Amino acid sequence: MEKTIAPHNIYAESTPNPATMKFVSNRYMVVDGQVYEYGLDDDTDNSPMAMKLLNFPFISKVFIASNFVAITKTDIIEWEDVIHQLRDFLGDFLNNEGVVVKVSSLEMDEVEEKKETVATRKRTDLEGIDAKIADILDEYIRPAVESDGGAIDFHSFEDGKVNVVLRGACSGCPSSTMTLKAGIESMLKEMLPNQISEVVAING
Repeated sequence: MEKTIAPHNIYAESTPNPATMKFVSNRYMVVDGQVYEYGLDDDTDNSPMAMKLLNFPFISKVFIASNFVAITKTDIIEWEDVIHQLRDFLGDFLNNEGVVVKVSSLEMDEVEEKKETVATRKRTDLEGIDAKIADILDEYIRPAVESDGGAIDFHSFEDGKVNVVLRGACSGCPSSTMTLKAGIESMLKEMLPNQISEVVAING
């Protein structure tokens, strides 16, 4: 008996960044565990969905994760004027088998090369305190950041300063500095006493 696949149902969630809204599906959009972010000046050839979204005149950034897309708008329009339009667009696109991200080893390499300026290191390449910091971020911080429509990755550690990369709704969010200082920085200082002096965000 052929298994029936449930259609994508899309709902909208606000994020701490008033310019960014999170559109969540009941099914996965991408299954490779990666996140993808596109702005108006980025090459969107490997993401037909991002390309179409950025054609909307009021969208400035698209962040795609496992089962949601975080969309950042410009100031020319209010969310209540476009939420239903975007929910309908995403539902139609996904349920008509639109391609979210074209994933191949070659394309993945190209995407990573374009992000060299804020490159994050693979967990398997880390050791010592770098590995401890990355593990804390993954276990305690990442789930909360993802629930707010963003992503966080370990970038580097030097002389007590932890550099992290923020993407999605967390990039440029007015409350991200407070989150870094009150949440992430205090947790790292508590779990790694006398080793962390500050946490600094590098926008992805």
